[in-house]
Amino acid sequence: MSLRIYNTLTNQKEDLQPIEPGKIGMYVCGVTVYDMCHIGHARAYVSADVIFRHLQNSGLDVTYVRNFTDLDDKIITRANELGEDSRALADRFIQEFYKDMDALGIRRPQIEPRVTEHIPDIIETVKLLIERGHAYEDGGDVFFDVPSFEDYGKLSKRPLDEMKCGVRVAVDDRKRCPMDFVLWKASKPGEPAWKSPWGKGRPGWHIECSTMSTKYLGRTFDIHGGGKDLVFPHHENEIAQAEAAHGQEFARVFFHNGFVNIDKEKMSKSLGNFFTIREIFEHYDPEALRYFLLTTHYRSPISFEVSFKCPKCGDEMQRADVEDRKCSVCGEALCDAEASAAVCFPSLDEAQKRLEYLYTTKKRMDAFMNISTTGVGVLVKADVIDSLVPRFAEAMDDDFNAAAALGVLGEIMRLANEVMDNKEGHPAGMLTSTVQVLQKELAGMSEVLGVLERAPDEALKSLQERAKAGRDVDEEEVERLIAARAEARKAKDFSQADVIRDQLAELGVEIKDTSSGTTWKICV
Repeated sequence: MSLRIYNTLTNQKEDLQPIEPGKIGMYVCGVTVYDMCHIGHARAYVSADVIFRHLQNSGLDVTYVRNFTDLDDKIITRANELGEDSRALADRFIQEFYKDMDALGIRRPQIEPRVTEHIPDIIETVKLLIERGHAYEDGGDVFFDVPSFEDYGKLSKRPLDEMKCGVRVAVDDRKRCPMDFVLWKASKPGEPAWKSPWGKGRPGWHIECSTMSTKYLGRTFDIHGGGKDLVFPHHENEIAQAEAAHGQEFARVFFHNGFVNIDKEKMSKSLGNFFTIREIFEHYDPEALRYFLLTTHYRSPISFEVSFKCPKCGDEMQRADVEDRKCSVCGEALCDAEASAAVCFPSLDEAQKRLEYLYTTKKRMDAFMNISTTGVGVLVKADVIDSLVPRFAEAMDDDFNAAAALGVLGEIMRLANEVMDNKEGHPAGMLTSTVQVLQKELAGMSEVLGVLERAPDEALKSLQERAKAGRDVDEEEVERLIAARAEARKAKDFSQADVIRDQLAELGVEIKDTSSGTTWKICV
């Protein structure tokens, strides 16, 4: 196999060599279900989805496991705030997670274990760690003894003696070492709890993934993934727990996707630059978000540029204007809905424009094939076409470089338009053969990247609806201007017709004159 993947354990690209020939076991850390997912989650799971799709497309039998953390301090706190049962809260946000992921075209893993369904398994892992001298109990809590595991730090490359206590590890005087972490925590009144040899309690965060991944994929499996923020301490602790418990290698390869930065700052609620996936979907087509996320290699950070435009005067605003709910340019007050609508993402605007072009081309290819003549088997630019699939595969085999692969897909669409325009006067049968081959290659690439999988009319309608909502276009005013322009053209007042066309353009409206009248659409 020529597929290469960057392994965080070794900090280099390696040939992917399945433990069992032809099969891959892949585990990706899932969400803690206490709130709506944000665009950082979108980055993580789109990245994992493309890896999953390409592995399958490469002929491998992939078992993909992604967990749900449905038991956690954050879940309990949020449930108490809302006066809701923690299980019901977790179930509700699991369904919201599915809505977001389905909209992004993310395929569901074959196995999606929940922590609350694996408590007995977790207890057995903790017992095994105590028996092997890697954990200890104190006051109903069980801690992992970090110094007992000599390889601790091999993923994050952080020597134990240089690690600082209290950064992402809770301070507790009962710990033998400040870096020790909780495997099992004694329950507090009113919290969900299960019986254990150490009293009633519940699992710590890290132990759940070590237990569930090895339960479904074996004690040593091929690939483990997640966001770069999970390298330490979560994945580091997973390795320590699993290898200390079983005495063998945990995961052969770790991959980590890069951070999402908002205007070059890491996204966070404290900085006021935090956006949920659902907030993005209010203004942008979900596929635009997926497409944009694929334009940067999954390991690199990706930057969302944010701009603010007053929905009343159309001028650029400052972030402070949105926070103050008042435009400093026109002086108009903004309601919450208007303040929300003022937030724009230029990169997603560009992604929607690109998708419109791609789906318009796909629609044109479908129409061309419906009316074309029989193919003759000879292709236009056969040498270029023969290179497309190998180049796409080369990009994806080189550490899942979806950004480069998108470039190849774009070449297909450019070539398809060039062929259908037929400025070089090729025979009709030759054009048919070429477009037919390009359609087939497009379908294969689309399946791997998870883009352009919708019917063109459906996608273009969705893109237009988002564009209309974003520009707040008065359709009656547009129709009035088009009628006035038609009257001007009828009277041969072409200068006035041009003025009206410019007025429409300022509204973001693009018009097209046809034999049956003038059609219009919003510029995506």
